[in-house]
Amino acid sequence: MAESTIWWLLAGGLIALELLTGTFYLLMLSLGVVGAAIAAHLGASVTLQLVVAALLGGGGVVAWRSVKKHQPPALPAGANRDVNLDIGETLHIDAWNEDGTSSAHYRGANWTVSLRTGAASSPGLHRIVEVVGSRLVVEKV
Repeated sequence: MAESTIWWLLAGGLIALELLTGTFYLLMLSLGVVGAAIAAHLGASVTLQLVVAALLGGGGVVAWRSVKKHQPPALPAGANRDVNLDIGETLHIDAWNEDGTSSAHYRGANWTVSLRTGAASSPGLHRIVEVVGSRLVVEKV
């Protein structure tokens, strides 16, 4: 079996494993293995093929880790507008209960509403900042 065929089989195995686990790092390693397969097609020695695989795969992992490190952490699903389209919407609160909750009619249903930590309870227009179960967490607009 040719060396390039072995590299291509390894690349396919890494890609299949990545699809099963969902880790992007395996995809970076598979790029290194693809680089080694191309080096094998070009007639490079086994040592050079291994160096290409290590540099491309390891470099891809380091680069991806660096990109992920400099990104802000993802918001929890209850406060992430990409997950929950209610975040950022407004609703009117008529009055607050003594326990810091209220009830509001929103999207055709009655919801329990609570204030974001540290916010003062006053009637008026409020913005939804988080959804916790069936409770809307709001702040004054």
